[in-house]
Amino acid sequence: MDMLWNGWGDPAKAAPLPETVTGLLHDLLGVEPRSTPALGLEDIRPPAPTAAPAALRALAAAVGEEHVRTDTASRVRHTRGKSTPDLLRLRAGDVTDVPQAVVLPAGHDEVLAVLRACAAHGLAVVPFGGGTSVVGGLAPQRSAFVSLDLRRMNRLLDLDPLSRTAVLQPGLRAPEAEALLAAEGFTLGHFPQSFEWATIGGFAAARSSGQASAGYGRFDEMVLALTLATPEGTLTTGRAPRSAAGPDLRQLILGSEGAFGVITSVTVRIRPLPEVRVHEGWRFASFLEGAAALRRLAQDGPRPTVLRLSDETETLVGLAQPDAIGADAAQGGAGCLAIAGYEGTAEDTAHRRERAATVLAGCGGTPAGTAPGERWAHGRYSAPYLRDALLDAGAFAETLETAAFWSRIPGLYTAVRTALTDTLTRAGTPPLVMCHISHVYENGASLYFTVVSAQGEDPVAHWTPAKHAANEAVLAAGGTISHHHGVGTDHRDWYVREAGPLGVSALRAVKRRLDPEGLLNPGVLLPTD
Repeated sequence: MDMLWNGWGDPAKAAPLPETVTGLLHDLLGVEPRSTPALGLEDIRPPAPTAAPAALRALAAAVGEEHVRTDTASRVRHTRGKSTPDLLRLRAGDVTDVPQAVVLPAGHDEVLAVLRACAAHGLAVVPFGGGTSVVGGLAPQRSAFVSLDLRRMNRLLDLDPLSRTAVLQPGLRAPEAEALLAAEGFTLGHFPQSFEWATIGGFAAARSSGQASAGYGRFDEMVLALTLATPEGTLTTGRAPRSAAGPDLRQLILGSEGAFGVITSVTVRIRPLPEVRVHEGWRFASFLEGAAALRRLAQDGPRPTVLRLSDETETLVGLAQPDAIGADAAQGGAGCLAIAGYEGTAEDTAHRRERAATVLAGCGGTPAGTAPGERWAHGRYSAPYLRDALLDAGAFAETLETAAFWSRIPGLYTAVRTALTDTLTRAGTPPLVMCHISHVYENGASLYFTVVSAQGEDPVAHWTPAKHAANEAVLAAGGTISHHHGVGTDHRDWYVREAGPLGVSALRAVKRRLDPEGLLNPGVLLPTD
């Protein structure tokens, strides 16, 4: 099934906001209902493909004629990603970034053939997995490009139960991967908010981090080997769990966002299916107090599988449990809500949960029982649908994230909140800014911000200064420009500053060797020459 063309996910799951919420949006933020009717897919009129017939014939020769699509629906569905600006532009009928064609290869050799055909005819290539990028990762800076949809590359190629490894193709969606592994008694343990739609290749290309990262680790920590198709040939990396044979070339591919090549297979670490899963809630008087408790667990243990903390505003609004917003006024409340989840054997889970409870209580936490945790687990993939409902109601809603060392978290939190609040307030749309910690490490944590405001006359232009101000605040406060969303085009200029001139020059040298014509996702990750 394809995603909703002008929103997130399964169209059947889209639902309007409760009247109580729309009323609050109007009263608190001045949100007005949309004045113009929404466009349908049939109303979108992209420019006709300008690719030469010879180029389309070459693509058909590579993958089969039936797997080269130039119809309007296919091209529109592969236009940009799923950030709020992406969707607002699409909803307004702006399809200036539409691909010439959508090409669906079946395997590594066909990907190589497509790259050769595109090189011969001067077409850029944008790898497309689930289409879930929220940082402009699917909007190349070249008008003549094809979208390389990897959905046909969706198999489990190998499973080694002794080594606990699996080889997966990149177009395999996360739920399908989990089902295939579960049939053999294993799990990957990677459950990001994009889980229902994102793909294995996308996880690797963007250094994804799942909601159970405290227990299972980030996706890049799970990757043991990769195969990359490039215009210059095939690059294979990883032949042992660890190696001292020079620099780890996997790290060049992980996070490269399709700018160096197309990931065609991923070997990952897998783990046995847990016997028990349980989630519970804890209350803290303040965000800083709760953050200190999370740091204690991350540094000294025992570490839960899931560990996250909502600030006072996010807790009060109820966004910590997005599936229940508007349905239960008592779900929010004062203070901050933390969620702790445990997976594993019954004995290990009970032991870690008991020890963690001692630490959390000792840090000022009050147990809230399993209801908040189970409600969060039930609605853990609902927030993007909520974002769409907010857009439908005339509100603006967007997210951004960063990470820093523990000592810098308080200053980073304040700096980003202030930048967003001040910029949007000066523009006449005072926002609601919420935040949570969703990934913890021994040395630091991530911060994930959600911003809701009125849209303004031109919502994309209205948001851009606030986003830029937040990016500046992140760098000034010592944070990284992205923890798990990636660089894309939205963060590229700040990533260049974070990496530094010499680092960027080294990456450019890699791109020139693997992609000498600059065909792969031009302008994404690195500026075009």
